Amino acid sequence: QVQLVESGGGSVQAGGSLRLSCALSGRTFTVNTMAWFRQAPGKEREFVSAINWSGGSTYYSDSVKGRFTISRDNAKSTVFLEMNSLRPEDTAVYYCAADRSLVVKLEVAYYDYWGQGTQVTVSS
Repeated sequence: QVQLVESGGGSVQAGGSLRLSCALSGRTFTVNTMAWFRQAPGKEREFVSAINWSGGSTYYSDSVKGRFTISRDNAKSTVFLEMNSLRPEDTAVYYCAADRSLVVKLEVAYYDYWGQGTQVTVSS
């Protein structure tokens, strides 16, 4: 099993920045792809960003491309999401997810492990 714990959420004004972290523990050697998803009230969970095992390939949703940056430190078993130029529509609970597959996927159903989520609130 793998455990994921997110941190770094909070409340900011529009235009501000936050950095989310996701710490992995347990059988971390089984994990390859890491991703961030988010879920706003009344909406389905949606893909935000993903990164492959080496960190050499990254993926972003159109809504965050150019504003968010995903990265990982395998030595520390940690994944980050740097969020800049935040907008009120970025308000959501952000979830870290891990997949054992080497093939990066963007859909919720493919991910094997999930964190509990961290709230991000952006005010106008």
